[in-house]
Amino acid sequence: MKLYWSSRSPFVRKVMVSAHEVGVVADIHTVRVVVGANNPNAEVMAANPLNKIPTLVLDDGTVLYDSRVICEYFDTLHTGHKLFPSDQGARLVALRRQALGDGIMEVILLRLGEQARAPAMQSEKHLTTHRLKIATALDRLESEAGPPADQPAIGDIAIGCALSHLDFRFAADDWRAGRPKLARWHGELARRPSMQATEYVDAY
Repeated sequence: MKLYWSSRSPFVRKVMVSAHEVGVVADIHTVRVVVGANNPNAEVMAANPLNKIPTLVLDDGTVLYDSRVICEYFDTLHTGHKLFPSDQGARLVALRRQALGDGIMEVILLRLGEQARAPAMQSEKHLTTHRLKIATALDRLESEAGPPADQPAIGDIAIGCALSHLDFRFAADDWRAGRPKLARWHGELARRPSMQATEYVDAY
């Protein structure tokens, strides 16, 4: 399998953590690419017209995107612990948590994009809203936080990657302040080999 990849992307990291957790990472050939809203990448767009990563190309030429689809595909390739639970109640919780983790990552990227604009062009209203959404999501996670599961579900992976991306991009925000349960939960998750093997690197 070929994965269009970046060491800076939270959605790519989510896919790679999942690949480590289910034991398929050795079957993936990663191709480092640079994509952006104003930076079309012809190679990526030939596979994914939205010019987004992660994009996975299977050996038979089948193309899969986005991270949710890729992670669920990986979960079909093994017989061990499933990232997407079969029990309906547990599955809905995992999917809801995935949506929240993915949503935090999306807002982080919007905030980065806004801050990358020339200062005179930046919208403080947008930046304030981005910060509010992230803080509100983190407060909800703090209220729900408990000890990490022995085996993570897809929602745990998404949230873990989102929190680590806050550390990577907005460390000065100190998201842990006032959220001791969430900080403890993330600290334990971050010690998993799958998380340690996929840490963010600010490189092209």
